[in-house]
Amino acid sequence: MHARLVSVDGGPPVDLEKDLSLVGRDEDCDVQLDHKSVSKQHCVLVKTDGLILVRDLGSTNGTRVNGQRVRRAALLPNDTLSVANLKFTVKFGAELDKEKEPPAEDGKKGVPATPLRRNAHPDVYPETKPRE
Repeated sequence: MHARLVSVDGGPPVDLEKDLSLVGRDEDCDVQLDHKSVSKQHCVLVKTDGLILVRDLGSTNGTRVNGQRVRRAALLPNDTLSVANLKFTVKFGAELDKEKEPPAEDGKKGVPATPLRRNAHPDVYPETKPRE
């Protein structure tokens, strides 16, 4: 499965070549993000059939999916992944193929082979309330 992280801030897109990609600031990372807010080993992205799994590696500034800080989560096409202060739109599967193909003349959209469903119970950090 081909997958790409498209920078929301206009930076270059990042193609996820491997099935398991280590993301961070360190030069040994598969996806190297040279920004001071990114931890040396920030998170791991795993490509599976139909989705991408993300797991935070105890980073200082956190990993967020659609604005929610997560320890681990499943990414669907067009989700927003924030690695510290860097934001990306996740593109893969039929969503990424639509960008490559010229628009169809009859206006019909392709239907994915397997419908994607959001996890009803994502592994997120609980909301913290200030102490009184």
